[in-house]
Amino acid sequence: MPHALVAGSPIAHSLSPVLHRAAYAAMGLDDWTYDAVECAEEGLPALLGGLGPGWAGLSLTMPLKRAALTLADTVSDLAAAVGAANTLVPRDGGLHADNTDVYGIVTALTEAGLGEPASVLVLGGGATAASALAALARLGVTEARLAARRPERARGAAEAGRRFGLAVEVAPLDRLADLLDVGLVVSTLPAGAADPYAAQVAGSGAALFDVAYGRPTRLTGAVESAGATVVDGFPMLLHQAVQQVRLMTGRDDVPVEAMRAAGTAELRRRARVSQDA
Repeated sequence: MPHALVAGSPIAHSLSPVLHRAAYAAMGLDDWTYDAVECAEEGLPALLGGLGPGWAGLSLTMPLKRAALTLADTVSDLAAAVGAANTLVPRDGGLHADNTDVYGIVTALTEAGLGEPASVLVLGGGATAASALAALARLGVTEARLAARRPERARGAAEAGRRFGLAVEVAPLDRLADLLDVGLVVSTLPAGAADPYAAQVAGSGAALFDVAYGRPTRLTGAVESAGATVVDGFPMLLHQAVQQVRLMTGRDDVPVEAMRAAGTAELRRRARVSQDA
């Protein structure tokens, strides 16, 4: 019985099982399973060592995306350049690391009509920021600003952007007001972490792509109220999962709309539960 899973910490509210299981159902893969496993970085080697026969793939969320590179036997050129992998699949008797976040971001922005940004500011300096910079380079962006609470910790993300040909300016988040003359803001900060900057971002008139998903934040609400385009993280999550299903199953007939419908329904269910609580 082929099985796959998503690992990270915290993992309880991951939407990945809903998306992957919807794909399996629509593809007729009735014997496939997909589960969620709580796993901190120090537990990843043991998890990989215990996968056993029949495993088809592993989705990785924070804080495992960089650690996965050191544990894989082979690494795709894209994952190596980004410096982060969100997918492990079996290949030639070993572990192969890849990155589908870049595909997810490119597709989400293009789907929303934001596929040709002229100027961009990325908030955050972690693995997702590195994937965002790679995605922006693929969309034709040649320079970007990167704002992080601690700029020295964003060095890896900035270097990743430069490997893709971007000119990257790094600045502290407390200088945000000087950085907002852009057409698109990409927030890779955790849900709610960008809320203190909501008024500034909304006042800039820039479109917003926020990788957080599941419920509106003060940031997304403020930008939406200001009349600018807002895209949350669900389309990115959806499309990176679509690419993962391709890698794990070896099939191209991945049912994007069935996965979208399942994910949207689950988010609505969670919102109702939250309101009733």
